[in-house]
Amino acid sequence: MSQSRKDMTDQLAFDHKVLDSARATRRYFAKFERIISHMGDVAALSYKEKYLSPLEARITLQYLQGLAHTFTALSYKFLMANRVGDHSAQLLSIDKSDSGFPVYREILQMAADALQADDHLLTLPTQSRIKKDMISHILSKQTHPTQLQYALSQRIYYEHLSGANLFLSQNHPQAQWEGNIKKKKKKNKKKQYLIHWSSYDSQTNVPTIYLLDLEDTGKKALPLDERRWPRVQSHLLSQSMSGLKLITIARGFDQDFDGLHPKRLRRIHLGPMYSHAFTEQHGPLREVLAEASGKPGLDWALAWTIETLTSENTKRAKTGFFNTAQREVFKLDPSATTSLDDGATEVQRALILPHRAYQVLREKAPPSLARTRKYVVGKDSKILSYL
Repeated sequence: MSQSRKDMTDQLAFDHKVLDSARATRRYFAKFERIISHMGDVAALSYKEKYLSPLEARITLQYLQGLAHTFTALSYKFLMANRVGDHSAQLLSIDKSDSGFPVYREILQMAADALQADDHLLTLPTQSRIKKDMISHILSKQTHPTQLQYALSQRIYYEHLSGANLFLSQNHPQAQWEGNIKKKKKKNKKKQYLIHWSSYDSQTNVPTIYLLDLEDTGKKALPLDERRWPRVQSHLLSQSMSGLKLITIARGFDQDFDGLHPKRLRRIHLGPMYSHAFTEQHGPLREVLAEASGKPGLDWALAWTIETLTSENTKRAKTGFFNTAQREVFKLDPSATTSLDDGATEVQRALILPHRAYQVLREKAPPSLARTRKYVVGKDSKILSYL
């Protein structure tokens, strides 16, 4: 093995954690099932607090539902994987250092499985047939029907993949028409769209949602324009990386499409997830979660970050010897160092965490989290918002 390949393997071993027991796998997915349900409540609360518009909140909830379906499907895929012989390749790997989510390749494999789900369902016995065989096995052999349990879990896995709304590695851009703007003394109307898409970031292993408000001066409706819409979709997907600043994405789009004017670009990071049991977090959260880990299910926190870049003005820029085009002037607050670093107009950072972890966090009061909003899950699962 070459040195570079060995270094890469060592790095993966350092960053990734394989859940090699059924108990750990069940606990992991049970934890995420609760967390994702709380994320939906946070999206609704973000709308009430005017961090998200009604349309943005609805779109965010749709992606969260897809994420919930993805985790449900994966939970069945890996439910019995570690009990059936030597199937180490089928055990779930999570990113233990940066995200707490399954590694990117698990989402890619699930997308490939979804394409062949119907073929698998044609060849696999039905749930009722497998359950009957399980009863027969228990009565006749008086042993656990492990192989049949595994077959049943795979059957349910492919059923969830077939026709389900899933959060995939790339969820292609869709355009939502928001209305027209008619300028005085001009016949042409500017059409307003909210374009939304999402990705499971391959670098951070974190689900990410993108929301782009734009004005269109083209004659044909953008989603029906066979010349522009495929290019727009391809361009946006190629830029869907957390390593790119919003200002870089927006300026590149503005320069490549003369008739499309990006007015606001938002990116919502649905993670990382920190857990004393599953991840190796650093900084102030390490002590907070360690102290809150006395009771099961209370040792976690999930980051919820909304980056926003807005256009504050326009200018004319040359596109050739005789032509000019409208270009956006994006707002970056020169007095806000974090905004300059992030390439955004505003960055809203938040944590979703159980009440016990919040109590420990308040007692320790780390300065680095003082301006981070806290969405606290109470005993009745009601979400409270604190700053």
